Order: sequence, then structure tokens, then C-alpha cells
Amino acid sequence: CMTGSLRQSLESAGQAHVLQFWPELCEEERDVFLEELAQLDLKGLKDHCEAAAKAAASPPDSLDQHIEPIPPEFIGSVKKSGRDSLEEWERRGLLEISENCVGVLLLAGGQGTRLGVQYPKGMYNVGLPSGKTLYQIQAERIRKIQELADSKHGSKCTVPWYIMTSEFTLGPTETFFKENNYFGLEPTNIIMFEQRMIPAVTFDGKVILKDKGKIAMAPDGNGGLYQALVDNKVLEDMKKRGVKYLHVYCVDNILVKMADPVFIGFCVSKGADCGAKVVEKAYPTEPVGVVCRVRGVSQVVEYSEVQPQTAELRGPGGELVYSAGNICNHCFTRSFLQDVAEKYKDQLKQHVALKKVPFVDAQGVQVKPSKSNGIKMEKFVFDVFPFSRNFVAFEVVREDEFSPLKNADGSVTDNPTTARNSLLAQHCRWATSAGATLLDEYGNPLPLPSVSADDSPPAQCEISPLVSYFGEVRTVC
Repeated sequence: CMTGSLRQSLESAGQAHVLQFWPELCEEERDVFLEELAQLDLKGLKDHCEAAAKAAASPPDSLDQHIEPIPPEFIGSVKKSGRDSLEEWERRGLLEISENCVGVLLLAGGQGTRLGVQYPKGMYNVGLPSGKTLYQIQAERIRKIQELADSKHGSKCTVPWYIMTSEFTLGPTETFFKENNYFGLEPTNIIMFEQRMIPAVTFDGKVILKDKGKIAMAPDGNGGLYQALVDNKVLEDMKKRGVKYLHVYCVDNILVKMADPVFIGFCVSKGADCGAKVVEKAYPTEPVGVVCRVRGVSQVVEYSEVQPQTAELRGPGGELVYSAGNICNHCFTRSFLQDVAEKYKDQLKQHVALKKVPFVDAQGVQVKPSKSNGIKMEKFVFDVFPFSRNFVAFEVVREDEFSPLKNADGSVTDNPTTARNSLLAQHCRWATSAGATLLDEYGNPLPLPSVSADDSPPAQCEISPLVSYFGEVRTVC
């Protein structure tokens, strides 16, 4: 009876083919497959597949006629702001942290496939002298920022760490944290939850079978966050804890400043419900999205959505007009996230990703395609910007705050070597700024560290986040 109604639902969705190997499955395989199928939104499946096929066949919109930079009054900057402003924003941010009003949320649903590993990216060790993983570095930065807020305000604060995982990363992440004693954090203040998985489909809108009794599923992109907040009652947890501001970031940035008090203080002082950290684009065609306005509304425009001549436009001082590179580093108010969850999450734009999706052919033989054969529909975390009532951008220095780990060594950029070099060079700069002189093995002074991730740092100088959050010097009496 269950399979009869299920077959009918699949047929009406145009997906009856997923049961073609049903007679060949044993009882246990059937039970597992039925459980997977039961979790699918079968009513929405037809729309999903048709939308995916249509989107893949449509060229991206060209937005050149409709875009303009974010007005200067809505942009803050580490480089261009005065010391008084920066100190005031930091004071405000540390105050909010000390009052338990700030949480951090990590987007960690993806595996390290492009890195050449099958485990979560956060478990990756880039080869630092300490051997620390991304997860450990981030956990220790949370511990340090709590300590800094407490020492300034005499508080005993908590910055809860919300971690969005996927079906692929939840189990390994939970085990890894447990094995490492939660890196010194209180386990009850680490809240892991799962985002939804959605089926990959062919170019003609058919769900892909990964195996005879398994559909090819993928996380619904980091914009799946907003549905996951609802599914897992995360907003209720934030409310219970008194969290008003949430710093959201991506797992792969080795330089991320967890609960950055300057960024949070800037957003709070501007009354912003939504803020984005940006870095100046390295060159016009750098493949990062740009934070700008489209038809007067703040959003991120992907590099594929504008013509090269628009990307290359320069202002009177020679600077790129569209230079605000998005780095997946955001500050949201909880009330804004509540609005998104209640009113806007179903209006988020769907993005098409063409992928090589392993499948079983009509004879039941497993095939690993050599070219893209499937469509994965993704939502992006920044797609909520247009719903903001008061959006701001905050420009930071790339060498201090952005060095993503995306590719394996051997790739030109964003690999373990560039990530490691970025962090070690930063720590060399911190040490020299604090008055240290770096010496070689013969006692000769070393040159000042370069700011380029392409260059090896002059010394293997690593500073634990438990010693310094962002280069501040501890006074020892």
C-alpha cells in the first residue's frame, strides 16, 4: 500500500523511474530506500526538477544596466576609518559580547572533495607547526574573544557556536569535537544542526539514481541555512540564550575573526539588520561575487552576471568601481533572521551548479561521468540581502582577514600552502609590530614579512589564538 501510493506520487511528479530497480532490492535495502523517499518533498519534487532543467537551459541574466556601487555612507572600512571610530566600534562589540548578546554560526555542510579528502573541511590540517585544524583555530578564537570581553567588563560571558552541517558532515564533526574535548569549550554551547538535502537531477529534469536504491542527494547550498534554522528550532535557542546578533561565516577561511567586535560594533552602531564584510577585489576578473545594488536593492552579483567591461570600470582615482568582493562573512540581527524564516525564505533565488554526478545506468551499472551530467540547485546565504531594511558593508584588509582553503596543493590559489603562509605571515607581522625582531638560525635579522600569501613567511612564527586574538599584546606584570 505504501509503495503503491508512493509510486503514484512519483508518477505524478514524472519520477517513476526511481523505482525501476525495486524488484532487485532486498527487504533491508527497500526499507532504507523507502525511508529516504519518505523524506523527499514529493509535492514539490516536480517543481524542483522542472525549475532545475529550465534554469540550466537559461543563460544568466546580464545586470550591467541595473547595477551601482553601495553608497559610501553605508560602507565602513578598517583602512579608511579613523582610530577613534575603530576603537568605538570595538568597545561596542566587546560590550555586546560581554552581555551574551552575540553568537557565531559556522557554515560547514560541505566536504573537502576539492581538497582531495572525504572528511569535513574543518577537520583539515594545513601543516602549521602546531598541527591545528581549522576547527581548533576557530574554537580557540571563540575562547579568546570571550576572555577579552570578560577582562574588559568583569563578565563571565558565552559566545554560543552554532554549526550547520549536512548529512555528510554531521557525524564526523560530532565525533571529532568529542575526541578533542570540544577544544576547551563547554559542549552545551556548541549547537550542531543539519541542513536539508535535495536531489540532483539530469538536464531533462529527472532525479538521478546514485545506486539502485539510493537517490543522488546534495546539501541545498549555504542558503539552506534559513530553512535549517526553522527545521531545527535554532532561532528559539538563540532567543532563550539572549542572542541578538549573529556572526555567520564559512568554514574554509583560516583568517576569520570569530565574533569580530569591530564588525559587530560597526553594524550595531549603524542600526543594521544585515552586514557583509568585503575585501577589495585583487583584479577585475577575480571570480568572487561583488556586493553592490541592483535596481536600488543591495545584493551580491556573481562575476558571471556582468560583462568584463563593467567589471573593469574604474573611478577617478584608478580604483575599481565594483571592488567590494564578498567573502561569506556576515552579521545578522536575530530579528532579521526571524523575518527571513517567517516571510522570505521561500523567495530566495535558486542558483544552478552543473556537476559530475555518479549514477546507475538503465542496466544498473554504476557510472562515473567524465563531464557534467547533473544539476544541483543551491541557495546562497547572501540571497537575503535584498530583504534587509538597513544593509551595510564593512571593508577589511584581505591579508588580515581572508585566505580561503578551497583547493588541493598544486592549484594556483586558495590551497593549504597559501592558507598556511597567510596565517604564519600574519603572525610574523604581529610579532614585529609588538617589537620583536625575527632572527635566522645564525642570529641575523630577517626581512619584514610579506603580505602576499604566495610568498613563504620569513620565519615559522605561529601564535596561538589563546595568546592573541588579533595581534593585541598581553601585558605581563
